[in-house]
Amino acid sequence: MSEPPERSGRPLKEPPAYTKYRARPRLLDRGGDAFGRLRRDGRAPLDQPGRRRRPITWRRALKWVAVGVASWIALSLVLFLVSAQIQRAKVDDAARSALAGGGTPPFTPTTVLFLGSDQRTAGTREPGASTSGPSRSDSILLMRIGGGHNARLSIPRDTVVDIPGHGRSKINAAYAFGGPALAVQTIEHYLGVDVDHLVEVSFGNFPQLIDAMGGVTYQGGCVVSKINGGFKNGGFTLRLKAGKTHIDGKQALALARTRKNLCNPRETDLTRARRQQKIFSAMKHRMLSPFTFIRLPWVAWSAPKAIHSDMGGPSLLGLVSALGVSGSPPTRVLRPDGNVTLPDGGQGLHVSDAEVRRKVQAFLRG
Repeated sequence: MSEPPERSGRPLKEPPAYTKYRARPRLLDRGGDAFGRLRRDGRAPLDQPGRRRRPITWRRALKWVAVGVASWIALSLVLFLVSAQIQRAKVDDAARSALAGGGTPPFTPTTVLFLGSDQRTAGTREPGASTSGPSRSDSILLMRIGGGHNARLSIPRDTVVDIPGHGRSKINAAYAFGGPALAVQTIEHYLGVDVDHLVEVSFGNFPQLIDAMGGVTYQGGCVVSKINGGFKNGGFTLRLKAGKTHIDGKQALALARTRKNLCNPRETDLTRARRQQKIFSAMKHRMLSPFTFIRLPWVAWSAPKAIHSDMGGPSLLGLVSALGVSGSPPTRVLRPDGNVTLPDGGQGLHVSDAEVRRKVQAFLRG
């Protein structure tokens, strides 16, 4: 046997030199390496034994969709509650004191008064139009909602009633005389019904809510009207053909406020009340559509801004929920049986006591 080099005295040979090359990972490689990338065979990196990439299944996809939907709804709820609390401060203390304050929608029966004023927007050139100060209630609607109830009662704005402290006058004048507080007192005295909560429609922000919803689809007869004197006087001119029409916020507001329809001059305040209910039903239908769900955060933020209410965020959310799950009952309207002359010489509508009792009883049962 030959002796090792170190014992034989022969010089040692240096080991050969090797050059190491590392291949650059390809773009479409599904594998990985020890730096955290998955290996080409789909298994975990060498420094992370036991970990495998979980395949995408329909159950996992459905789970993430559910998480996304829940997060979208949660965001919308937060925006709604914050916006509602901000708007709540705009209802004065006198109006709060006049309300009965009972009912917790959607759990218990609650009577809510909806009011809209006829105050004109700034910049109008309509003769005699009021853009600030006292204004009359343009629409008066009572809703009975929650606890299995779902009813609506509309009062024509020209109905002659006794206004506390002001004598006989049209019911819409109560708002001008004493604001929402006197309007609540007048309606309670006239109908014998306690009003639990108040919702004032802000016509200045109402179009923003409709636009946030992407507009609504209205179905009705031909309408041609000039709101605030029409375009020539700084107002708005509305033209709608008979049938279904998709309308935006400004058109919806003009439609709700239309009193004189040039397309049908024989219309009365009863027609106007029914038209407003169609708009409300169109909004409700739009809220339940998938398209609105995509815009839900914007709708949630805009909805409280379109109204002023004594209700805080949770109560107002309960009201909206009750309206959303309830059906669309027909709106009962107090029907006048003639005209009556006011002390100032003006004309108003007379509604018999029997008609008031009959409609109120049906309203409370509904």
